[in-house]
Amino acid sequence: MVGLNMSPINRHARQIEAVVLSNKRVGQYHQIMISVHDLAQHARPGNFVAIAVGGDSSALILRRAFAISRVSHRADYGGTMELIVAPHGAGSRWLCSQMDGASLDVVVPLGTAFGIPTTPVRALLIGGGYGSAPLFGLAEVLKGRGCRVDMILGASTSGKIYAPQEGKRSVTSLNIYTEDGSAGATGKVTDPLREMIADGSVDVIYSCGPMGMLAAISKIAVEANVVHQCAVEESMACGIGVCMTCIIPMRTDSGEVGMMRSCIEGPVMDGEKVQWNLVGKPHA
Repeated sequence: MVGLNMSPINRHARQIEAVVLSNKRVGQYHQIMISVHDLAQHARPGNFVAIAVGGDSSALILRRAFAISRVSHRADYGGTMELIVAPHGAGSRWLCSQMDGASLDVVVPLGTAFGIPTTPVRALLIGGGYGSAPLFGLAEVLKGRGCRVDMILGASTSGKIYAPQEGKRSVTSLNIYTEDGSAGATGKVTDPLREMIADGSVDVIYSCGPMGMLAAISKIAVEANVVHQCAVEESMACGIGVCMTCIIPMRTDSGEVGMMRSCIEGPVMDGEKVQWNLVGKPHA
């Protein structure tokens, strides 16, 4: 069994005013860099940030949660944080419209991070669409621990793949799958998974992306008795465990099914414990 160190939840989280340092369009997404000062040293792969969106006069009352892609330290700005945002809803479109120098009301870092192996292992990272963004920061941490890091990215079409050039240097191998064959191999990210596990190339799987993809990966991982940590995609209205809108059905240690909060017990969860057949369904 792979040993993983898990970190305490929200112990270092603070509400701050973060300045937008840059906002660049990267394909269908926006790469947004913000200044978070000393909080960058407490952010871990898998954590997220909750941002107040819409401005002071907006009807968008609730914060929006965004996965942290990576953090770094710059001599001119101090701690910085990178977000990869798809301008789909009103909140994310507002965020993508913010210019350099704009001030954001953020709470960071939040949530449960990915567990990092205590010894070098063969790690497989699987990302779907822009959900792959946090995996590149995770890859850097794993490589620093002496792990072999392979990555599989997938999407319905090439335009939805997020694979930064600098990120490719963080992995041992990178393979891309698109359902329409417009980039990489034609198919889904799960297509090579059973063979890779059978070859002994995988000790632990980390995944981030659509819930359907996470469920399919988890099924294969459970069958092969491979550890699978997944960052679930659920709407987090408050981000701090109060509103209960982001609950996920999970098997507890006693064998019963309990409703866990994605923003507190997650977003990184044990894929084997998530009750994927009950996700999105009413639960008594």
